[in-house]
Amino acid sequence: MQTLYPEIKPYARHELAVQAPHVLYADESGSPGGLPVVFIHGGPGAGCDAASRRYFDPNLYRIVTFDQRGCGRSTPHASLENNSTQALIADMEVIREQLGIDKWVLFGGSWGSTLALAYAQAHPQRVHGLILRGIFLCRPQEISWFYQAGASRLFPDYWEDYVAPIPLSERADLVQAFYKRLTGPDQIAQMHAAKAWSTWEGRTATLRPNPQVVDRFSDSHRALSIARIECHYFVNNAFLEQDQLLRDMPKIAHLPGVIVHGRYDVICPLDNAWALHQVWPNSELQIIRDAGHSAAEPGITDALVRAADDMASRLLDLTPDEA
Repeated sequence: MQTLYPEIKPYARHELAVQAPHVLYADESGSPGGLPVVFIHGGPGAGCDAASRRYFDPNLYRIVTFDQRGCGRSTPHASLENNSTQALIADMEVIREQLGIDKWVLFGGSWGSTLALAYAQAHPQRVHGLILRGIFLCRPQEISWFYQAGASRLFPDYWEDYVAPIPLSERADLVQAFYKRLTGPDQIAQMHAAKAWSTWEGRTATLRPNPQVVDRFSDSHRALSIARIECHYFVNNAFLEQDQLLRDMPKIAHLPGVIVHGRYDVICPLDNAWALHQVWPNSELQIIRDAGHSAAEPGITDALVRAADDMASRLLDLTPDEA
């Protein structure tokens, strides 16, 4: 079974001013002359970490990671101003142009798969191929399943902690109720809501309990950006039209893609990946039989590393000895 490549440090770091008030953090690692790949993190609002660059062979790939607006090392932290899907697509183009990249591979999981699809459909000529994990199409039924009713039946104990900040009288629309607190002036209430929102996601992300994943999501700094930015996107239907990502798949149907999805993914159920695969003739769907949503699960890590290796072999036309 494949594991992550060894830890590496970036060879270049960038701070890119985009639409005010945002300044993006991006870095590059691996081989400067390698196949460009961009790691698109989830959330929205989760940011990258040291593991983000370790899915790729550093001898073959020029690895770009960046923190989307309002999270990670991008500033201002947890900002919702001028923060939309269209803005993030534009930011990716700024990064690509600033780094002198003509085309790149898109690698994204969860919300990262959403943004990867939206970007590819807007700029198909800039994409070599896509590696996607934990497909999230941002349809209303998906948001309702996880944040209103559905996943609650599988994790009633965790659900009780999730809804605790919201009075019974407001629980008919939990996303709106959380949004009210996450954007309100009471900072204590804001953080209480943020921790409940983000911890719910961390606790349900893996098939087997993983304290490290829960700790990452419940960290106060990260929880605030995840909760505020996710909720902002979800009350705005992710700034997408109804079924936009599936509707526009003909624009990128020719691009090669690998879809990796856990059989027991509770955050983004498998039917999302199945629906995408049905309208993407050039995609390969890998269903990981003993995994949930998290890229940290061994089966999903293995599939993602293999997919990145295979994509490089295909695009660089490597022989087995070279790969």
